[in-house]
Amino acid sequence: MIIRQRDAVDSVDWGNGTSDRLLVERDGMGFAVAHTIVKAGTSSKLQYRRHLEACYCLSGSGAVVEADGTRHEIGPGTLYALDAHDPHVLEASAHEDMHLVSVFNPPINGDEKHRLDPTGYSQY
Repeated sequence: MIIRQRDAVDSVDWGNGTSDRLLVERDGMGFAVAHTIVKAGTSSKLQYRRHLEACYCLSGSGAVVEADGTRHEIGPGTLYALDAHDPHVLEASAHEDMHLVSVFNPPINGDEKHRLDPTGYSQY
């Protein structure tokens, strides 16, 4: 059994927020779990080419925008799943941070960081 407290795990600054890596590849669960904070007012172009990701919003608000411009509002109780390695833009509202539980399959190592660049999608 694995029991962890968020304040006892590695926290990675991924560029526009932090990711507390609760479960990672070395834990042997076949997936990874992170508590992700997206800083208020930020916009991040992201794509996971080696992982599928699902995110569940705990608090805050924002949007996930598909590459074709389709916009999906995100708020507490909303889940979005990137089931086709979807390039997307993750936006946090201007007035509050957005807190997400992020699940990755296959699991991330735990030390990955984004390279945010407005000209392309950050990937790992």
